[in-house]
Amino acid sequence: MIVPMIKYSFILYHKDQEAFLAELQELGLIDITVTDWEPTETEKALMSDIEHQRRAVTHLRERLKDPGRVSAEAFESPEETLRQYIAARGEIERLEAEIAKAEKEVSDLKPWGDFSKSSLEQLAGIGIKLHFFTAFTKEYNQRIGQWEATYAIEKIAEEKGVTYFVVVAGPDTPAVEINANEIKTPGYTWQERENYLAQLRADLEAQEFVLERAAEGTEELETFGRQMQEQLHLSKVKTTALRQAEGSLILIEGFAPEESQDKIDAFIEANEAYSMKGKPEEADDTPVLLKNNRFARLFELVGSFYSLPKYGTVDLTPYFAPFYMLFFGFCLADAGYGILYVLAALLLRPRMKGVMKDVMSLVMICGFSTIFFGLLTGNAFGIELTKQPVFAGLHRFMISSTQLFYVAIAVGIVHILYAMTLKVIFTARLRGFKYSLSSLGWIIVILSGLAAFLLPMADIYTYTTESPVFWVVTGVGLFLMLFMNSPGKNPFVNFGTGLWNTYNDVTGLLSDGLSYIRLFALGLSGGIQTLVFNRLAMELSPDVIILKQLVMILILAVGQGITLFMASLSAFVHPLRLTFVEFYNNSGFVPGGRAYQPLKKQEK
Repeated sequence: MIVPMIKYSFILYHKDQEAFLAELQELGLIDITVTDWEPTETEKALMSDIEHQRRAVTHLRERLKDPGRVSAEAFESPEETLRQYIAARGEIERLEAEIAKAEKEVSDLKPWGDFSKSSLEQLAGIGIKLHFFTAFTKEYNQRIGQWEATYAIEKIAEEKGVTYFVVVAGPDTPAVEINANEIKTPGYTWQERENYLAQLRADLEAQEFVLERAAEGTEELETFGRQMQEQLHLSKVKTTALRQAEGSLILIEGFAPEESQDKIDAFIEANEAYSMKGKPEEADDTPVLLKNNRFARLFELVGSFYSLPKYGTVDLTPYFAPFYMLFFGFCLADAGYGILYVLAALLLRPRMKGVMKDVMSLVMICGFSTIFFGLLTGNAFGIELTKQPVFAGLHRFMISSTQLFYVAIAVGIVHILYAMTLKVIFTARLRGFKYSLSSLGWIIVILSGLAAFLLPMADIYTYTTESPVFWVVTGVGLFLMLFMNSPGKNPFVNFGTGLWNTYNDVTGLLSDGLSYIRLFALGLSGGIQTLVFNRLAMELSPDVIILKQLVMILILAVGQGITLFMASLSAFVHPLRLTFVEFYNNSGFVPGGRAYQPLKKQEK
């Protein structure tokens, strides 16, 4: 559910703003409205520091996990830790690029051996210049005779099919024209560059040690990040506050949960603040705070991938949660994988904190759903349970792929009708019953059509397309659809709008209904893929003791791993689509909610 909010307006003398906001931070209950915020240069710098801090904490957390890391002395303050981290990371990037360049230079210079740069300069002083060349050894051997007829050539080295040689040109030597790759005269020897490379690596090691020192202050850096977030939030409130009476008065608007108004009233009285409170209006940018039971709360994370509901509408989390769990198991449909999910969640959940603890609980719930559908379809790690004697007593509870197809269609119809029913209920509650009549008409028509189609299949012929009751019920539904879509307007306008909406809704419902076939397709494809890998493991393994088992285990591990990853990805994504497109669309979900973020001290 969406927690009801109370709107507060405070009028302050401008000199009291700083102290009053500090008190509000200590209270930590009121979400201050921030509108038309354009960050100042100071705020931009603060935002940049927050981003650097976030990346630093992520990177340093990983360094702390390294069992081979050396302990180091932490920096004196988180500010220095962040400053040193940023500088070290920039220097490490520069050094790594320089090291890569120097390593290539060493590799290119080594074939030339050691030489004296001063000797080359002395030779150049008396008019003798050395030209450095490389050529493929095959071409060099073919042309060396021709070249030596004109020039003095000295072969230096031969490596990996390439010959390194120099041409000695004196004052009387004609211009050197050789069909080979001439390189620039080296400015240093490979040994000199090797020494430089060693210095670069030492500098890199020193910068890595700076990161080790920074890692020791990770906890303090996290706290510092929360403080910067707090500072930025406070700065936003200050810069966007509405000023009146030539800046002498400050108007601050905020929202808080109804359940906390006693504490806020006591705070206002203690601070002798001038304020007004009342119910939020539709035009207000009211924040949204969700409050659900232990089961539904786990699925708030799923809903946040799309959007929070707009304040004043309905939180659909408790209503889509069971179906998302159901769809996940339907798509994965492997009892073996479900057991892995449950075991992983049981192992990791005690080690997790905060949101991740809830994520592990969600994984466990989805794992149980996967086990159920795996047993229902008779599939575990690609093994057909219907062919295993140990499951002989459960055969009658398992369904075939054809039956699975019809189950997917039936689940889809129920899901859509459920969403439409919620739309009728919530529209009637929020706007009035007459505004829900058009949606109610759709439900009547769909149920009437389904009854006329399904009842004769069960040898019940009291309600068919030829019975008068069918046409009366359907007629009532059509009337509500076509003439009650905009209560209070001209009937002809309603009829025209109803026809247009009918066209859009019919095509939409058809596509929505067909979308649920993906449940059947994904559930079936995962089982087929695992079955194929199992057969490959059996058929491709050589008939040699030990080797056969090793190859079989390797194929099964790779194949099952690929299948588990792909099937899990599909089982996560496609239920999201069925929730955010089919369910939200048919239930009248209104997105655009802003999360409740009270002005508070982050440490609290």
